[in-house]
Amino acid sequence: MNINPLQPPLLREHDNMVTWDGLFGAAISLSIANFSELENKLLIIITPDVQTAEKYLAELKFFLHDSNIPIYFFPDRETLPFDHFSPHEDLTSERLHVLSQLPNLKKGIVIAAISTLMHRLPPISFLTAHRFNWKIKDILNLTQIKTNLTEAGYRHVEQVIQHGEFAVRGAIIDIFPMGSEIPFRIELFDNEIDSIRSFDIDTQKSIEKIETIQLLPAHEFPLTEDSITHFRQQWRAKFSGNPAESPIYQHISKAQPIGGIEYYLPLFYVQCATFFDYCPGNSVCVSVNGSGNEHANIFWNEIKARYTQLSVDSTRPLCKPEEVFVPVPELFSQLKNFTQIKISPHTPLPSPALTVDHRNPNPVENLQRFIATNPGRILICAESTGRREILLELLKKNRVDIQLIDHWNAFLNTTSKMALTIAPITNALFLSDAQLILITETQLFGHQTIPTRRSKKRVQDPDSIIRSLAELQTGAPVVHLDHGIGKYIGLEKIITDNVESEYVTIEYADRDRVYVPIHALHVISRYNAANSDSVALNKLGTNTWEKAKEKAAKQIRDTAAELLKIYADREASTGFAFPKPTDDYLAFRRAFPFEETIDQRIAIDAVIHDMTNAKCMDRLVCGDVGFGKTEVAMQAAFLAVMGGKQVAVLVPTTLLANQHAQNFQDRFSQWPIKIGALSRLQSTKIQNETIQKLNEGKLDIIVGTHRLLNSQIKFKDLGLLIIDEEHRFGVAQKEKVKSLRAHVDILTLTATPIPRTLNLSMTGMRDLSIIATPPAKRLSIKTFVYDYDEIMIREAILRETMRGGQVYFLHNIVETMPTIIEKLRDIVPEASITFAHGQMPEKMLEKTMSDFYHQRFQVLVASTIIESGIDIPSANTIIINNANQFGLAQLHQIRGRVGRSHHQAYAYLFVRNKKALTKDAERRLDAISELEDLGVGFQLATHDLEIRGAGELLGESQSGHMEAIGFSLYMELLDETVKALKAGKAPPDTFVRDKGPEIELHICALFPENYIHDVHSRLTLYKRLSSCENFNAIQTMKSEVIDRFGLLPEPAQHLFDLAYIKIRAKVLGVQKIDVNKLFGYIQFNDQPNIDPKIIIDLIQKQHQNYQLAGKNTLRFKTVSDKPAERIQMVDNVLQKFE
Repeated sequence: MNINPLQPPLLREHDNMVTWDGLFGAAISLSIANFSELENKLLIIITPDVQTAEKYLAELKFFLHDSNIPIYFFPDRETLPFDHFSPHEDLTSERLHVLSQLPNLKKGIVIAAISTLMHRLPPISFLTAHRFNWKIKDILNLTQIKTNLTEAGYRHVEQVIQHGEFAVRGAIIDIFPMGSEIPFRIELFDNEIDSIRSFDIDTQKSIEKIETIQLLPAHEFPLTEDSITHFRQQWRAKFSGNPAESPIYQHISKAQPIGGIEYYLPLFYVQCATFFDYCPGNSVCVSVNGSGNEHANIFWNEIKARYTQLSVDSTRPLCKPEEVFVPVPELFSQLKNFTQIKISPHTPLPSPALTVDHRNPNPVENLQRFIATNPGRILICAESTGRREILLELLKKNRVDIQLIDHWNAFLNTTSKMALTIAPITNALFLSDAQLILITETQLFGHQTIPTRRSKKRVQDPDSIIRSLAELQTGAPVVHLDHGIGKYIGLEKIITDNVESEYVTIEYADRDRVYVPIHALHVISRYNAANSDSVALNKLGTNTWEKAKEKAAKQIRDTAAELLKIYADREASTGFAFPKPTDDYLAFRRAFPFEETIDQRIAIDAVIHDMTNAKCMDRLVCGDVGFGKTEVAMQAAFLAVMGGKQVAVLVPTTLLANQHAQNFQDRFSQWPIKIGALSRLQSTKIQNETIQKLNEGKLDIIVGTHRLLNSQIKFKDLGLLIIDEEHRFGVAQKEKVKSLRAHVDILTLTATPIPRTLNLSMTGMRDLSIIATPPAKRLSIKTFVYDYDEIMIREAILRETMRGGQVYFLHNIVETMPTIIEKLRDIVPEASITFAHGQMPEKMLEKTMSDFYHQRFQVLVASTIIESGIDIPSANTIIINNANQFGLAQLHQIRGRVGRSHHQAYAYLFVRNKKALTKDAERRLDAISELEDLGVGFQLATHDLEIRGAGELLGESQSGHMEAIGFSLYMELLDETVKALKAGKAPPDTFVRDKGPEIELHICALFPENYIHDVHSRLTLYKRLSSCENFNAIQTMKSEVIDRFGLLPEPAQHLFDLAYIKIRAKVLGVQKIDVNKLFGYIQFNDQPNIDPKIIIDLIQKQHQNYQLAGKNTLRFKTVSDKPAERIQMVDNVLQKFE
C-alpha cells in the first residue's frame, strides 16, 4: 500500500506482514517516526549495513526531536568474522546497555544492521546473573566483590581510565561500569557503602555524589570458575589436538580474555541466544532499503570464506559458522515470530530543477519559480549553522521571505510558506497530500557541502611533560644534577636506625650506586637525547660530569645572548593592545556547542591575555589533531575583529583553506562578521574581488594559502595572523611571516611542532600552550608495524568497510600509484577505490576529496597530500606503505587523519623488511607505535628531538652539548642563563639547583606499598611532592591522594608533614634540620631570613632547652620517641622564628 508518511496506518490485530510502498529517502524515517508515536510497540529497524543504520538514527532523532520515545543504536562489534581482535570496551558497553534495556522496552526504537543481528549473543540469564546494583548503606564484602567483579570480566587495575576496570585502595573502590558514561568511586565505612561519587578520569578527582549505580558484566562471556570449566570441557570435546598449544585455551584457563574470544562464545554456554530472544513479544521488525536475503547472504558468504581461510591454524581452531552466527534461514524464521513491516525501495520522482546559478543576476530564479508554482509549504534543510546563514543571506538578498525554525514539529506548527532549518536530510521529500516539501542543499547546489566536524581534564605543564619520571622504565638513563648520567634501577626500601625509608636507586659506571631520598627527587630528570640507548654512564668520584656541565654552560651563554636579542626585539616592539573582552565576546565564547576542556580554557585565556597587552603576541598552541585548537583561534579572531582589526588565517593547502573557511562561516554565523577565502581553486575574477575587499577593509577574516603573503595584498589593518602547521611552509613564506612578527600578533597552531619551534617555545622566546585533553569519546589509535602483507591489508580494509567506514591507503610515489591501485583491486575486489595526489588538477582533486568525504568511495589511495587534509570522520583506518621513509612528526600528522569519531581507529605501518631498517627508522616506528595515547603530539616532538640529536637551534649545532648532559637539563640551564642575562646578572659557570633544606627526623615517612601498590604511581607522587613550592600545592596534593587511595596511613601522613616543614624551613633560610630522640639541630645558611634577636632571646630565657652549637647551628632539647610529637616540636620551633 502507498503510505502517507504523516499518517502511517496502524497495525490490525492479525497483521503478520505489512508492506509499505511509495516511500523514498527521508519519507521512510518520517513514516517510522510517526508510526512509533501512534503505536505502543518496540520497533526494530533493520538496515542493510551499518552506514545506513547511522543515517536513519540521525534522521529519526531529527523527526522525534521533542518526543520522549527512546531511540537506541545497537552497534556492530566492528571486527571481521573469526577475527583476532575483540571489540573496543566502549562498543561492548553500548551493546550490553542496549541488551539490558531490550526485554523491558515496551515502546521505542532500536536500529541495527542485518549483519549485526546475525551474531549469536549470551543468553539473557547471563546478564541477569551478572547485573547488580549498589546503593548507599549497602553492605559489601570486599573479598567477594573483587571475586564477583573479576568473574564478570572487570579488570583489576591501579588506576581506572576506561570501561570495565576497577581499582581497590583500602576502603575505596573505583569502577567504570559497562553501560555507564562516567566512572564511580565507592567509599566504605567498615563494610557499609558510605558514599558513591562520580569522578573525572583525567584528574581522578571526585565530581558529585550519587545514590545508586548499576553494574553490567564487562564482556559478553563469563569468567567464573564454572564457566571456565565448561569452556575447557567443550574445547576438548569439540577440537582435536593438544589444548596446551592453543593460546586461547591457555588464556581462558587462567581467566584472562584474549583478542577474538567472542568467536568462541558457544563454548561458554549450554545454548547461545540471538538478538530476537531479547525482544519483547509485541516488537515490530521494520526492514528498510531492501535489508533482506541479499545482504544477509552476502555476509554469510563472507563468514564461510573467512572460516575456510582461517581454519588451517591448528593453534586457533574455529567453531562452526552456524554455532557462532545465525544462518540466513534461521534468521528469517525468527523474524516470522514478530509482526513485520517491509518498506520496499521506491524510485523517486525526478527532482525539479532548483540549482542555484551564481552566474545568473538572480541566482535563486529556479527556486523562486518552484515556489510560485507549488502551493505547498517548503522546508529547506541546511547541513550546518554556517550553511544555514549563507543560505539565509542568499535568499533574503533575492527577496525570498523565509522563517528560521529549530526542528520538525516547529515547522508543522508554523504557517509560514517557507522555513529554513539545520537537519541531516540528504534526500528531498514531497508530501503532496499535506502539501509539505523538504528541499536539501544537494538540490540547490548540485553537491553536498562539507559540514564542519564538531567534537565534544588534564592540565599539562609543558615542562613537566618533558621531565616527568612517570614514563621511566627500569634501565632507562636518568640525570642526577650532582653525579651525572646513570641508569634507573627502581625504588628500594632501606632501613637505617630502625627507620624504613624509600630511595630511588641509580647505577653508574663500574656498577656503583647512588641512593636518592624520595624527598629529593627534584635533583633527578629523564635523560633525553639521540643516543639514549647507548649513552655512556658517568663514573662516580671523577670530575667528568662537572666538566661536561661547564662546557655546556659556556656554549649556552652564547646561545642565550642570541635568544635574548630576539626577545629584546620582540619586547621593544609596540603592538596593538586589543580591548578587554566584552559581553559580545563572552556571548561568542558561550556559543561554543561543547564544554571547553581545561587545556582549551587555559590556552584561550593565555591568548586573550597576550592580545590585550601592547607587546606583540607570538604564541604556539600545540595539540593533537582534532583536540580543539581551531576554537582557540576562532575566539582570538573574534576578539581581533571586535577590536577593529583584520584577521588572516594561513593554511598549507587549498583543501584545508576551504574547510577552515567553512568552519569559520559556521562558528561566526550569528555575527555580522565578513569572512572570505583565497586560493588557487578560485577564478582570477573572484580572487581579484576578494583582494580588493581585503585591501578596502570590507573583509574582516580571510582564510587562504600562502597566496595571502603575496605583495599584491595590502591589508587595510591587519591585527592577527593565525598560522596552521607552520612547518608545512617554505623558507620564503617563513621569512615573510618573520617580518610580520614585530608589529602583528601571531598565533601558530600545530599538531606536532618541529623541534626548532619547540626549542624556541620552551626557552620563552615564543609562548607555548598545550592542549592534551581529547574530545569526548575519542579513542586512541591502535598502531601496528608489519612487514608488507597482502592478507593483512585485505583484513584491515574489510574490518573497516564492513562497519561502514573508509580507509586511507598512503602511497607516496605518484608514478607507481596506478600499479598499487590495481593490486588493491585484486586484493579487495569488493571495495570501491579512488586516488588523490598533488599532481592532479586542483578542481579534480577537490572533487575526489568531496566524493570521498560523502562516502562515494571506500578506499582512498593518496600521497602525503592528505597530511593536512579535510576532516573525514568516517575514515578510521589508515595503511601507510613504506612507513620507514617518513619522519616521526610526519607519521604522527598522517596517523591523525583517522580517529576523528568515537570508533576505534587503526593505523597499519608497512615496511618491506623490518630487519633491514636503519636504527633511526626503527626508533621512529617504535616511538609512533608505542605512543597510542591521545594527546601525545608534544611527547612525539620531544622524541623527534632525541632522534635528531635535538636538531639545530638558531642555525647553530647544539647536539653535542645536549647529548653530554641530556635535553631536559640543557633546556633548564638555558632557561636559567636567559633569566640571569635578563636580570643583568652574570650567568652561572655551571648549574647548581637549589636543593632546599635537608630534613632528617629519623621517622618512617613514605607511601607504604600496601597503600599504593603501583611503583610508578609512588614514584610520580614522590616526584610531585618534592617539587611542591608552597603550602597550597601540598594541601591540594594531599587531598587528591586521600580521594584516590583512602585515608593516609601514618608514614604517608609523616611524608606530607615533612613537606610542610621543608617549605617553612626554606622560607626561613634553614639549611638542615636533624632531630633524634634526645636532641635537635637547626643549621641556618649564611643569611637566614630571621631576626637574630629571637634566637638570642630563646637562648637567654630557655638556656636549658636552646644552645648555640657552632656559628650557624642551634641545638634544642627533645624528649620524644613518638614521630608525631617530634614533628610537632620541630614545627613549633620554626614558628618561633616567623
